[in-house]
Formats: sequence, C-alpha cells, structure tokens
Amino acid sequence: MDHYTSTIDLAGRPLTVDIGRVARQAGGSVLIRYGDTVCLVTATASREARPDLDFFPLRVDFEERLYAAGRIPGSFFRREGRPTERAILAGRLIDRPIRPLFPEGMRNDVQVICTVLSYDDDHLPEIAGIIGASLALQISPIPFNGPMAGVSVGLVDGQLIINPTHDQRDASDLHMVVAGTPDAVVMIEAEANQVPESVILDAIEAAHVHIKELCRWQVEIAAAIGQEKMEITRFIVPDEIKEAVEQAARDEMLAAMRQADKTAREEAISQVKEKFQEELLEQFPEEEKAIKAALNELERTLLRDSIVREGIRPDGRGPRDIRPIWCQVGMLPRVHGAGLFTRGQTQVLTVASLGAVGDRQMLDSLGHIEEFKRYMHHYNFPPYSVGEVRPIFGPGRREVGHGALAERALLPVLPDEETFPYTIRLVSEVLESNGSSSMASVCGSTLALMDAGVPLAAPVAGIAMGLIKEGDQVVVLTDILGVEDFLGDMDFKVAGTSQGITAIQMDTKVAGLSRAIMEEALAQAREGRLFILEKMAEVIAEPRPELSPYAPRIIVMQIDPDRIRDVIGPGGKMINKIIKECKVEIDIEDDGRVFIASYDAEGGARAKQWIEQLTREVEVGEIFLGQVTRMLNFGAFVELFPGKEGLVHISQLANERVPRVEDFVQVGDTIAVKVVEIDDMGRVNLSRRDVVNADPGIREQENITGPMAALLDVEPGAVRSRAPADNGRGDGRGPGRGRGPGARGPGGRGPGGRGGRPGGPPRNR
Repeated sequence: MDHYTSTIDLAGRPLTVDIGRVARQAGGSVLIRYGDTVCLVTATASREARPDLDFFPLRVDFEERLYAAGRIPGSFFRREGRPTERAILAGRLIDRPIRPLFPEGMRNDVQVICTVLSYDDDHLPEIAGIIGASLALQISPIPFNGPMAGVSVGLVDGQLIINPTHDQRDASDLHMVVAGTPDAVVMIEAEANQVPESVILDAIEAAHVHIKELCRWQVEIAAAIGQEKMEITRFIVPDEIKEAVEQAARDEMLAAMRQADKTAREEAISQVKEKFQEELLEQFPEEEKAIKAALNELERTLLRDSIVREGIRPDGRGPRDIRPIWCQVGMLPRVHGAGLFTRGQTQVLTVASLGAVGDRQMLDSLGHIEEFKRYMHHYNFPPYSVGEVRPIFGPGRREVGHGALAERALLPVLPDEETFPYTIRLVSEVLESNGSSSMASVCGSTLALMDAGVPLAAPVAGIAMGLIKEGDQVVVLTDILGVEDFLGDMDFKVAGTSQGITAIQMDTKVAGLSRAIMEEALAQAREGRLFILEKMAEVIAEPRPELSPYAPRIIVMQIDPDRIRDVIGPGGKMINKIIKECKVEIDIEDDGRVFIASYDAEGGARAKQWIEQLTREVEVGEIFLGQVTRMLNFGAFVELFPGKEGLVHISQLANERVPRVEDFVQVGDTIAVKVVEIDDMGRVNLSRRDVVNADPGIREQENITGPMAALLDVEPGAVRSRAPADNGRGDGRGPGRGRGPGARGPGGRGPGGRGGRPGGPPRNR
C-alpha cells in the first residue's frame, strides 16, 4: 500500500486520516487532521519481550511543537524543552484508554508518539491524538484489543455539544473528554461548574454515540490496510503452580489480608509471600518468577472474593463505608492559609499562598500567544508517605496529573479576578498515602482556601470510588484503599459541592463500564461527598472574614489606558520610583487596571495617591501649593503634583514688577498658583498673582526664599518644601515654551517655541 486516505464526519466537521505517506518505518503511522489541527501519531513495538518485567512497558508521549501555532519558543535556547503541563496531561489522556486494551501478560515495549504539527484552537489535538493512537495500533502489527475512540463534550445554555469550539468551551459549564470502545466507556476526564450527576451521565451517553461511529470507521480502515499481528510471548503461570500456591498459602494469605492497618497488612502479606516462595521453590526449582506471580494472583483473588462474596474489605469496612475523618486549619502561623485533611491512613497538608497579579504563571505552550494562570495547584508525593526510600526529583507525570485534577476541582468555585484580585497558589504535601491522595488534596485545598479568607462560592470535597466485577457480580466501593485500586477494576474519582460535580477522573482495567454501573458509582460518590463536607464544616464552615496579616493587601484602581505611559515613565523610571519609595508591587493591565500590592497599608495608600496624581487631569480654576522645579528668564515652572508642571509667567508672579524671576523665587520654593489656562497642546499656564489677590491669607502657606520675600511679609521656611519629584520627563515643550524677545513683546515666542530663535532676556512692560 502506497497511500490511503479516509474521511468521516465528526460533530459536523470532517476528520481525515492519511496513511502510508509519512513515517513509514513506524509500526503504525497516521496523519490525522481535524479542522486545521494536524497530528502525526505513531505506534511502535519491540520485537522481543522483556521477561524480567512484571508490568506492561507502555510509553505515550505527546510532543508539542510551537511552530504548529506559528510561534517561536520563549526559552533561552529557542527550542522546546521538557514537556509542558498540558503536554503531560494530553499524553495521559491517550495512555489511559489504550492501556487496558492490550493483551494480558504482554511484555513487549510499546511506544505511542503524538506530534502536533498544526494547531487550531477550535479542534483539540488531544482528541485527534486519542483517535489517531487507536487507529495507528489497529493498522500496526502490535496486538491490540481495540478499536477505541474519544470525543470532548461541552454544556452551553443547557445543551450538550460534541467537540465544542474555543468560544463554546469558554461559555461551557462542562469540559469533558470521554474515551471508549464500541461496548463501553473506559476513560473520563472532566471539569464542571457544579453540574448534576444526571447531566454528567447524559453527556457520557451522548459521547458514546459518536465513539461507536468512530470505532466502526476504524474497523473498516483496519480491514482494508491493517497488517498481520505479530506473535508475542505472553507470560502465563502454569496451572499446576497456581494450584500448589493456593493449597499451601490460601489460609495464611487471607489472615494477613484481613489486618486493618496498611503497614501491618503489607508486612504480613510480604512475610507470607517470602515463606511460600521458599517452600515452593523446592517443589518447582526453575519457576521462581511463576511462583511469585501466582502468589500475587492469589492475593488479588482473595481480596476480590472477600468483597464480592462476603462484603468485607481489607480494613473491615463495608462497600459504602468511609474511613474516619479529621481536619485542622491554621496550624502554620506565618502562611496565608493551611488545611490538614486526614481520611484513614491518607493525609494531605495543603498550604495556600496569595500573591500579586504579577505572580501569575505565563504559559509557553500551544494556544493563545500569552496565556496566564492566576490559580495553580501543585501536588507533591514524597517517598516517606508510603514508607519508602528513594531520590526526590521533579514532579512526574502522576504528580502533574493529580495536581491538575485537584486544581480543576476548585476552579469553578474560586472568585474571579475582579472580585478577588490575587494570584492563588496551593501546594499539597502528601504526608501519608493509602488510597486517593488526590481527592484528599481537594479537601485540603478547600480547607486552606477558607483558612486564607478566599471567598469560595461553595466548599468542595472529593472521594474515590472503586469497582470489583466478577462475571455478573458487581460491587461499587466508596473511599477505596490503595490495594483496592491496585487489585480492583476501576478508579473513579469524583469531586464537587453539595450542588453538583466539579471534576471527574475515571480509569478502568476492564473492557468498559455500563451506564448502570456509572450511575451507581456517581450516586455513592455524592453520598460520600456530602458526608465529607459535613466533617469539614465542623472545623471551618465558611471562609474567614479577614485575610492573614502576612498576606499582601491589593488596591485596584482604573486609569485611562492613554495615561499608562505617565505612570511607567521613560524606561520604567517613574513606576520603579513609586515601587521603591512606597515598598509596593505594581501591575498594570492594558485596559488601564492598576493593581497595587502592599504589606503596609500606608505604603499602598501612598502609591495609589501618587498614581492618581500622575493620571489626574488639571482643570482651569484649580489652586495648588506647588514647588518651583526650574526657572527660565521668562518665568518659573511649578510642579503641581508628581509628573505635572505648569508655567507661571514672570508677569504673573506678583502685583509688583518683578525684574528677574530669580529675584522673586528659587528652585525648591513653594508658592500658591491658580490654573488660568490649558492650551490646545495641553500646556498649563499658572498665575500666582490671581490666587494671592483673591485670598491674601494663602501667603502664610507659601515658602518663598528669594530676595523679595521680605516685601511679601512671608517668613522663609514657613512651609516645609517637598523634594522635587523626578518624573523622568521634560515639560514636553522644549526649553523655550515661555515668551521671549523679538516678536510682539510679551506675546512673542521664545527659544524653541514654534521655531523661535534664542535671544536675550525678555522685555517686561
């Protein structure tokens, strides 16, 4: 086959695959296009299995290329580096639905790579990647129990929309990605704005209709061009070893598994495995690996039988029971907010930090040219939380995924930037882990935010549901343990408020889940969520009325966008001066919003007043006590407030004739002036004579130190003068705005004014 193309309609838009033209040495290669989004998805497997492994070595990589959006990376090296958070999450979206569809016991390395070649914000590359990965595996020699497909679902004005566009996603109360086979759903990832469970189920069902059609299309393509599947060596434990292990170890294994404490249970199970590993090696000396696998399978079988047949879980709980819960807030004195959430042997400490607008995270990834996050949640999983010793590196894919899930769960209830102009960062430290630490992070985040005084719309809690499915017998588990996740069939995490769901993450190890099972799981999750919310409310029922004294106070003000340059000044000189002198942080948006963050109320108020003065408009008739900043032979420039000057002509300084400007005032003097004119160019003309004639008493507030001060009966130094404000700007008029010689006496233009030429001192009448 040289070349093959096929197109299907997906949500009213064509989805096209091009096969056999590029990347032909990969096991399977698909160039998939949806709108203007184009992805190359390849699937390749090693020919030889790895018998030393006891897991399936699958790797999925999602490669963002910024050229896909016509951009150059902003890093120092100007090339893509480590995957962005979005790329990691997209890779997980592809990995999770295909992983359970490989043959059990397969130990060949398999790598799926999705490279984004062209990006269109209306068509998500994650969706193209999921479909392309399944098709690449279908047509490759790699054994795969597909097909599988995925779509996204939105909810706009109460209507479900398949694969919503960018504008529709912005207006949507739901962003859900659903993946499944023709028979059932295998993966769900969702963020929702307190959406009811019934709407979630309808969205899943609507998605599955399109998934079935996409799977049928893939079957047709695979039938036309698919390659013969390669033979693989699957690791299978001989029946005789299974029987020997069950007869020898069943009773002791069951007793070990019934211990409620995780550490004691794991230690007891480990001892049982070591004991019978040694004993059975004497009977089967060449089967060490098979004996180990049989003992692990016995543990799995006993756990599942105990739950399905007896309704008893490893820690003695029933299927719907939740472990004991206790919470605490405010235990860290200097942080802005802290919440400690403990559920059984899972414990998470979440700390909230509030920052200025400038603390937002800028994302250098596909999408808008500049995209910021003002709310971040980071999840840390140290080795001591599970009693292990290992090096600590940066966050792995699991940590990024769990942190993003908890982040999405709280996002719908956070106040907007206009209401609460802070950057918010949450850090969840997992102190103990025995099942669903990500959902404990959701609960800890709610506690920390309320402790910090963040006005949440409603508290959010999360819980993880599990599943044991043996034939027609199905048991849904509430608040699963780590072992129930590992040996069970489903991990169904649900977070939300008392009103509805805010986030979902579901993965399965079976072929899929029916609507009836998901309906039961969501109902139990709601029951558990409401119970947890009650426990949290006993500690803190609503956000604190005041922020921590160690959190910054933010003042928001609006200025004319055209005056932003006046606040910033040349080269940032003015804004840096304000920041330094007032000890504040200042962020200015393009629309004229100014955010002043200060740990000192006085400093914030000073900065606000300073900016108001820089951006205010002067009106004719206003009176100021201003400071003389410089003098020319025809008048004195007076600073009315920082950044704004006006000219007092020599004839307007006093009723008496003033021979020279410097005979009357000096730089640094404070004089009373009145705005008498603002010309068409915005230049301000002032008069001291008019204001003093109208109110002679104002002379007492002046500080005139020139030779004529005695004639005015003013005591020098009566008013403390301010240091001149250096606004880094000239007066905007050139050195000769004033009136000089040559043209019509006082009315002529002086040096630099409209082409005037330098001359001698001005003539006064």
